[in-house]
Amino acid sequence: MQLHDDKQTNRENNIQGAEVRLPSADLTADLAFFMKTLGFRMDKIYPADYPTVSVLSGHGLTIRLEQDASEPPGTLRILCRDPAALAGGQTELTAPNGTRVEIVQADPPLEIPPTEHAFLVRRLKDNTPWVIGRAGMHYRDLVPGRLGGSIIASHIRIPDAGPVPDVVHYHTVGFQLIFCYRGEVKLVYEDQGPPFMLKAGDCVIQPPEIRHRVLESSENLQVIEIGVPADHVTTIDHKVELPTGVLNPDRVFGGQTFCRHQLKDAVWAPWRIAGFEARETGIGEATGGVASVQVARITTSGNSGGKDSANGSPNGGGGAACGDQVTSHTGDILFTFVMEGECTLNGEDQGAHRLEAGDAYVIPPHTKTSLTDRSYDLELLEVALPARFETIVH
Repeated sequence: MQLHDDKQTNRENNIQGAEVRLPSADLTADLAFFMKTLGFRMDKIYPADYPTVSVLSGHGLTIRLEQDASEPPGTLRILCRDPAALAGGQTELTAPNGTRVEIVQADPPLEIPPTEHAFLVRRLKDNTPWVIGRAGMHYRDLVPGRLGGSIIASHIRIPDAGPVPDVVHYHTVGFQLIFCYRGEVKLVYEDQGPPFMLKAGDCVIQPPEIRHRVLESSENLQVIEIGVPADHVTTIDHKVELPTGVLNPDRVFGGQTFCRHQLKDAVWAPWRIAGFEARETGIGEATGGVASVQVARITTSGNSGGKDSANGSPNGGGGAACGDQVTSHTGDILFTFVMEGECTLNGEDQGAHRLEAGDAYVIPPHTKTSLTDRSYDLELLEVALPARFETIVH
């Protein structure tokens, strides 16, 4: 660790700056454009009698305009609080040297695409490829097509125990869940105290733009991560150090508060579907109704034995036998991950799908479904957007 720090210090002491070189066929015309139109300033120019090179700086960038340089002109993006206030309101320009200039919003508002509803089933045994993503973590996509970009659901694993090569960062999101499925992971969050272990069955939400970091994991760590929208920006924060010296669990980030739910503190109550009980995570309240997260399992009381005992008498859910109970919902997105056990998902005009641990499915609004042939150990993770919706028993 000390060797790495010394190399980093030596590199920083050695490097004095960096330039992006752009070609120029007419240095006078290019200087007028970059300085007058875009607001760069000149730092160097030479030779004096017939200038062919000029170095400009501004907006956190240094540009080297060099006559007859061989590089293509490239594209320059100018990030503005108010793009209309620069260059007479033009948002796309072309410099005399051919460099394309885009004038864009520095912090564009978060846009969540409308949901493209679909009945989806993703099975672990179908060998969906694992891809290596950020910080070397392995990702498996649980919602193909991502419902038109409205949501991403990932099964993430870290095979080896030890430190995770992560850095302090944040996400520009509308909703983000981290549910620990297997193993445990050490996390730290802005203004939420010292690092803590998220264990199997625990979960947290990461409110919009809360700074955080993954520190280390156990062997074969597996988490389920849900993000809304599917394409959201991750930003590295090079200034904030975690943990912060402030403890403020009630701090609001983008209209939401940090929420940590631990399995050891779970309280179980009848679920929305007969024959199940569920534990509430408190995420619905923490997000202001944006999303809810519940874990449901087969009700243990009243079962008479056998794999199909969940198909017996109803448990507080209506007159139909609970295994045959057909329901639909009025929500927008209803995502479910099978944590343990097996069941058959029967969908209206969608046939029967045998599911087991590691599988996931999405049920569109107003689509009739039922869960049959359920094993005793069946346990489901359900994520709903919005938090409040109606379950209709047919």
